[in-house]
Parts: sequence; C-alpha cells; structure tokens
Amino acid sequence: MSEERLERMRSLADAILDRKGEDLVALDVREVSSFTDGFLLASGTSDRHVRTLADAVVERARELGDRPLGIEGYDEGRWVLIDLGDLVVHLFQCEVREHYDLERLWSDAARVAVGE
Repeated sequence: MSEERLERMRSLADAILDRKGEDLVALDVREVSSFTDGFLLASGTSDRHVRTLADAVVERARELGDRPLGIEGYDEGRWVLIDLGDLVVHLFQCEVREHYDLERLWSDAARVAVGE
C-alpha cells in the first residue's frame, strides 16, 4: 500500500478513535478484492455512536479532499458503510459486527497497523 494511502487510512482511523470508536481493524484487501484497496472496521456502542463515527469519517475525508461515493445505513445506525473508492469504511454496532464477522470473511487480507 502506498505511503499516501496508508497515511490517509491512518488519518481516518484517528478520526474514528477520536470519537471513541472501538475494536478498530484496518485491512489491505488489494490481493483479495477487485473493487477496493482497503477496509476500515470499527464498532460503536449505539446507533447514535455509530452515526457520530460516520460523521467523523466523512468530515475527515472531506478535509483530505475526498468525497464519499456513497453512504449506506446511516439512518438506521446499525451498520454504516462509507465508500471512498479505494477505501471502504464499515462502522457497526457490536452485535451486528459479530453477526456478519467481516474479519473472518476477509481473513486472507493483510492487517494494517493504524491508530493506537
């Protein structure tokens, strides 16, 4: 992953952590995906918290000159997906994250060190 993309991923991860996002995981999916280069996954404690995390990601992305291509699930706040093209951010309530278990589904992807 290029240093520029890695720094962008770290900046978005910091925005999530600044808003108390939990269990942050970053994955480099270039070798196992044709539609994006990376995933950021994190959990929030409630629908309001998940939406707050999503707002922080969108705000930071805009500061970095990015515009989301799409945002899904924001109104419900159980699983918010933010498509930034080469990076997809997944923000979950804990029970939804456990149910879909994306870390297991994408277990062939390399983990990337970001955040704390």
